[in-house]
Amino acid sequence: MARYTDSVCRLCRREGTKLFLKGEKCFSNKCAVSKRPTPPGQHGQARQRKPSEYGLQLREKQKARRAYGLLEGQFYRTYERASNMKGVTGENLLSLLERRIDNVVYRAGFAASRPQARQLVLHGHFQVNGKKVDIPSYEVDQNDVISVKQKSKELELFKAAREGSSRVVPKWLTVNADELTATVAALPAREDIDFSLQENMIVEFYSR
Repeated sequence: MARYTDSVCRLCRREGTKLFLKGEKCFSNKCAVSKRPTPPGQHGQARQRKPSEYGLQLREKQKARRAYGLLEGQFYRTYERASNMKGVTGENLLSLLERRIDNVVYRAGFAASRPQARQLVLHGHFQVNGKKVDIPSYEVDQNDVISVKQKSKELELFKAAREGSSRVVPKWLTVNADELTATVAALPAREDIDFSLQENMIVEFYSR
């Protein structure tokens, strides 16, 4: 499977906002967006033309896709599912993205970033309702319980999670830091997204 191997800080600079791909570094003065708020590349600091409507829509789509770590095909299939659901397509899309288990692991404070959460899920460190899940795109549902496997609880990388993450846990998750479990108390809503995004532009992009 294709995957991005360059600096993820370039992605944040390209989108002009923090996508929280580097864990604690994103909250420090070492953050690339804070130090160099221009797009990467030799022409990044040059005067930029006013973006077209298409350009604005593309940037919002890329921002969401990169924040959640999806390839274009994966993202478009998620959008298609959202468009076939009842309700507002943009809000449905965000809800589906938030319910991915790699995102849940990150939002619960069990990983420093979404990329790290994806890797931990792939390595089989998590269970859903007592059953091992190693597919990052696995979609959790209301009342599901996500937990760290018993054999993995003593790993050093989960020490910070057990001590309590400084990250704000969304209200749709109930986290037990001592037991390293997270319960999906409700389905995520639009206001639960942790970065700035105009999802209506994504819908407009795919509706052209």
